[in-house]
Amino acid sequence: MVEDGRVVLADALARAAGIDRGTGVAAARMLAPAITLLARSRSREAATMQTLACWAGRFTPRVSVMPDTLLLEVGSCLRLFGGLDKVVNAVGEGVQAQGFTAALAAAPTPLGAQWLAQAGTAARCTDGVDLRRQLDALPLGVLPERIAASLHGFGASTLADVRRLPGAELARRIGVGCQQLMAKAFGELPDPRADFVFPDRFALAIELPSSVENAAALLFAARRLSFALSGWLAARQSGVREFSLHLLHRQDETRLLLQFSAPTADPRRFERVLRERLEHTTLAAPVDSLRLEATQLTARPGCSQTLFNDSNDDQEAIGALLERLAARLGEAQVYRVAVHDDHRPECATRRVALSAAITPGARGSLPRPLWLLTPPQPLAEIDGRPCRRGPLKLLAGPERIESGWWDNGEASGDIRRDYFIALSNDGCWLWIYRDARLPGGWFLHGFFA
Repeated sequence: MVEDGRVVLADALARAAGIDRGTGVAAARMLAPAITLLARSRSREAATMQTLACWAGRFTPRVSVMPDTLLLEVGSCLRLFGGLDKVVNAVGEGVQAQGFTAALAAAPTPLGAQWLAQAGTAARCTDGVDLRRQLDALPLGVLPERIAASLHGFGASTLADVRRLPGAELARRIGVGCQQLMAKAFGELPDPRADFVFPDRFALAIELPSSVENAAALLFAARRLSFALSGWLAARQSGVREFSLHLLHRQDETRLLLQFSAPTADPRRFERVLRERLEHTTLAAPVDSLRLEATQLTARPGCSQTLFNDSNDDQEAIGALLERLAARLGEAQVYRVAVHDDHRPECATRRVALSAAITPGARGSLPRPLWLLTPPQPLAEIDGRPCRRGPLKLLAGPERIESGWWDNGEASGDIRRDYFIALSNDGCWLWIYRDARLPGGWFLHGFFA
C-alpha cells in the first residue's frame, strides 16, 4: 500500500524482497518488478474500522476505535468466554474469517496493549508486573516518530532505556509528552478512551475493489457485513427476523430479502442463508458495492440453558433447515400456518411468512382435527347413515357451524353444516359433517391424530 510516494504497508512477499515501510515507489519496483501497488484510501479504512467495531460487539459492548487500532475492553467478559486465551483466539479467528490480518495483544492498559500489538509481540499480560516486563523490552518504534528520533540521540534503544533517563532533563529537552505516554502505557496515569457508539439502525455498506459479475462471488464481502450485524445485535441484546442485502449496480440495485424462522444473531445462520440466496441469484448487471440493512429487530433477553440442551438444539436445527429451504425455493414456498379468527374450518388458518411473529390464538374447547381434506370428500349414505368402508359410528355431535354470508361467494362462502366425530370400522377417528343446504349429503372433512 502506497501513500505520498512511499510504501506504508507491505505483505510477506514484499518484505521478503526487501520492501518495508518507508520504501519509495521507484525502489520498490526495482526490488520487485511484478509488485502490485495500491493507493491508500483512508475513507475505506475508516469504513472498515466501523464495520469491525460493530462486529466486536459480540465480545464486549465497550469498544474504542483508533485510526489503525481497535481496542476491546474484555476484562468483564473473561468469565463468559472462558478466559483471556479463548477471547483472544476467538477474536483472531473472527478477524481471519473476514479476510483481515491483525496483530493481537492483551494488557491491563489500552496504550500498553496497543504498543505490544504494534510491536508484534502477541503478548497476553494479565498483571502490572508482566506488563512492565513486556513493555520494557519494546523498541522505540512504538513511540511517535519525532520522540523516537530524539531518544535515539540520547543512546536509548528500548523503553527500559527511556525509563532510566532522568525525568526532569528528559522533559526539558523533548517535552512532557513522552513521559505522559510512558505513564499511561505502564498504568501510572489514567488513560480513558471514548467508547464506540453503536448506531441505532444497522445499515452498513462495503465498496468492492472491482465489479463482480457472479453473485456467488459476493459471499466473501457479504460475510463481513453479516459478521458486523451479528456483533451489533449482540451489543444490543437483540435478534433479527429478516434483513435485506442490496446489490448496488452502476445505475440500479438488486434487493435480496433474507428471512429467519426465529429472532437470531448467529453469524453461521446468516452465512448459510446468504450462501443459498447468492448461489441461486442471477445478476442483471455487475455489482460495485453492497449494503446490508436490518429490519424486524426483536429483543433477546438472556435465558438459562437446560442441563443437556437437547430441545434447544432441535429447535435450532429445524429453524436452520426452514431458512435454507426458503432461501433455495423462495419465501413463498416455505411458510407457517397461523390461527385466524373464523368459525369456518377452511378459513380458520392463514399462511404467514417464515419471519412473521405468530401470536398464539385462543384455544377452543371443542376438538378439532389436525388434518383437513381440501376439498371435503363425499361419503356414501345407507339408510340415512354415513359410510366409509362400512357404516360409521357417531360418537359426538352435532355441532352446527353456520357462517360466511359476508364473503359473497369468495373462499368457502356461506355454509350451514352439522359436524360429528365418527369412528370407522378400521379404528380411524373422523370429523364428518352433514350439509344442511340442498342437495345435502355427508362429507368427510378431517382426520384426528
